[in-house]
Amino acid sequence: MEIVSLEDFYKDTAALIPEGINKEIGHFNVFRIDELNKLLKSKPVMPYNRRAYYKISMIRGRNRAEYADKVIDIEKNALLFGTPKIPYNYVPLDEDQSGFFCVFTHDFLVQNKSGVVVDDLPIFQPGGYPIFQLSDENSEEITAIFKKMYKELSSDYAYKYDLLRNYVLELIHYGQKLQPATALYPSHTASARVSSLFVELLERQFPIESPHQKLGLRTAKDYADRLAVHVNHLNKVLKENTGKTTTSIISGRVIQEAKILLKQTDWNISEISYCLGFEQVAHFSNFFRKQTSLAPLAFRS
Repeated sequence: MEIVSLEDFYKDTAALIPEGINKEIGHFNVFRIDELNKLLKSKPVMPYNRRAYYKISMIRGRNRAEYADKVIDIEKNALLFGTPKIPYNYVPLDEDQSGFFCVFTHDFLVQNKSGVVVDDLPIFQPGGYPIFQLSDENSEEITAIFKKMYKELSSDYAYKYDLLRNYVLELIHYGQKLQPATALYPSHTASARVSSLFVELLERQFPIESPHQKLGLRTAKDYADRLAVHVNHLNKVLKENTGKTTTSIISGRVIQEAKILLKQTDWNISEISYCLGFEQVAHFSNFFRKQTSLAPLAFRS
């Protein structure tokens, strides 16, 4: 099973790859299914794989959805949520296919000022049920949101991406309201609580709003000490709950903030390096290059 990147997605859909896709803080796009299908007549059905991006689809038509270990036959209208954590696919069962879907990266929602962390949302949790067959009324309401997205994406409004983030969150909350209540309020085990507290503590370090502000917690041990647990226990808990190590989660959040500071401020590299807890600019540059394959100045330009 492969992991399909955003570049692979655009190649497979015969759509134009947006310029500078690897240099943006976050990526978002929205498509009409019927228009895309016209381009894909000679293309094979996309395989059951993990995608390295999030996808929300509103599909009209008969389909078979394959999500993790679930196979669901869809007779009419459905709302589907795809996450990089879980392999999925849907197979059209007739030629009368229409609707919309949007794709976006984790970084796209990071800039949302509400503090929402997409991986923490119930709709994207492993073991959930992110495929919903819809009534005609539900279908019309969701279609209206997608139509606003589609229209807004081509507008010249200066804050359109802030508006698009709100539309994405509206779709997510719509889907979560369709879930059984038990799926939204899982019982918290001790390890889940430690994970939750870690994420909350991590997010409290951000955003960086001044070149004189410096991260108070930078290493896995810093967080373990603050949570009063052993660093090995914290790492084990996070690995069980997220599939990632403590260091990789911290590094991912630091690189997100670095991208935002490089794109949205005029601070020099030394100031950004200091804010993010690096004692030397060279250490920050090496870290950034390792995470993104670009030097900080190359990303900024």
